Amino acid sequence: MRSPIEEVVLEGIRPKKKDIDHITTVAERLVAAVDRSGIAEGMVVGSIARHTWLNGDRDLDIFMLFDPSLPREDLEDKGLSLARSIATEFGARYREKYAEHPYLNAQLEELDIDLVPCYRVPSAWEIQSAVDRTPFHTRYISERINPLIDDVLLFKQFAKAGGFYGSDQMTEGFAGYLCELLVYYYGGFIPLIRAASSWKKRTIIDIEGIGAKSFEDSLVVIDPVDPNRNVAASVSLTRKFEFVELARGYLSSPSAWFFTVIDEPPITQDELRLILTQRETALYGLFIRTPPFIPDIVVPQLRKSLGAIRGLLERHGFVVNRADCCMGDERCLMILELLVDRLPQVRRHIGPPLWTEENAGKFFSKERGAIFSGPYIEDGLYVVEIPRRYTDVASLLSSGEVLETGLGKHVKHSMREGWRVVRGADCWAEEFAPFLSRFLNRSSPLGRIRLREAQQNG
Repeated sequence: MRSPIEEVVLEGIRPKKKDIDHITTVAERLVAAVDRSGIAEGMVVGSIARHTWLNGDRDLDIFMLFDPSLPREDLEDKGLSLARSIATEFGARYREKYAEHPYLNAQLEELDIDLVPCYRVPSAWEIQSAVDRTPFHTRYISERINPLIDDVLLFKQFAKAGGFYGSDQMTEGFAGYLCELLVYYYGGFIPLIRAASSWKKRTIIDIEGIGAKSFEDSLVVIDPVDPNRNVAASVSLTRKFEFVELARGYLSSPSAWFFTVIDEPPITQDELRLILTQRETALYGLFIRTPPFIPDIVVPQLRKSLGAIRGLLERHGFVVNRADCCMGDERCLMILELLVDRLPQVRRHIGPPLWTEENAGKFFSKERGAIFSGPYIEDGLYVVEIPRRYTDVASLLSSGEVLETGLGKHVKHSMREGWRVVRGADCWAEEFAPFLSRFLNRSSPLGRIRLREAQQNG
């Protein structure tokens, strides 16, 4: 029995018949075109094939299954050639994209279509590329999920509204396939919500009881078609417990807000300036050229680089409150909020204990010059007070020391071409305004919902 709230939500998120007919027709035409080629077999995969797509979604995935004896290079060449000819035949606009191997993204009749070559392997145990697994996912879910489709739609909308839907590197959340597996495993939307409300730091789910490998992730969902893979590997600890928090909130006080996607208005430059004045913190940004790679490659490197730069600041005595990064089409932004951005000239430097005679002697001899005070002894250790190399954050972030930290490979390559350091309201840029809004107005998903409810009732 569904609640009235869930029934109303379903009315809005179930695909409309005209959209189902339209997408089905286009999919059938594309599959037939692949089949006519005589070199590959066409297959619709993903949520469209499994009937678990939300109203308004326009993503259609067509896989072109080639003979597994075909060399990898030929798969890429013939796959792209076939995809181009089909896109041209249908008059679609298209562009080549790259993941593990090349594929084609096409725009046709208001649909976003991926034409992806893969191998027609007999089992998921024999995959030759990551995408070879996808047809098995489609078959597995399609054979089981039909009685629970509405539950899947509810959970996907719940995840979208909560901000944890998507396995991309920026989201670090729940892929559509993972949502479907969880609903199937627990037997519905509400049973899943109840179970998740009690999840511990580590949660392991093995639907078929065939797990062949141990995983260290916080959330482990063994892929039922490939037990050596964790379907939930993309889910960060933060996203997992954002879901847990929302599950608890929904059970205690359900409302339509849990299914409502609301985009926060982008922050203006004047609003940013006012917020920073109120917070009395120092905001710094580093702009770099976006490396020419897909987000799944660039974003992890951005995060690694941001962590290295944060570590550099903290080693020099600057306290970082929060930091985050965002990848744009042309440039990326790494942002750091500091509690202080200027420090005094004097810096304490702790030396060795005096009972290590040789080391203590070397330290004493080395540190006697160019110091404010010392060496002196505290609790058996030598201490000197010396000049600080960088007394302000801007100088440090503009220095060559940034390039000597553990930057991601492609980020480092971009930064060697140069980077721009900005402070305060100068961190604002139109393309990053939504990102800055989320950064400065950070709140847990349940906190946002309770605020909306209070505003509605207020």
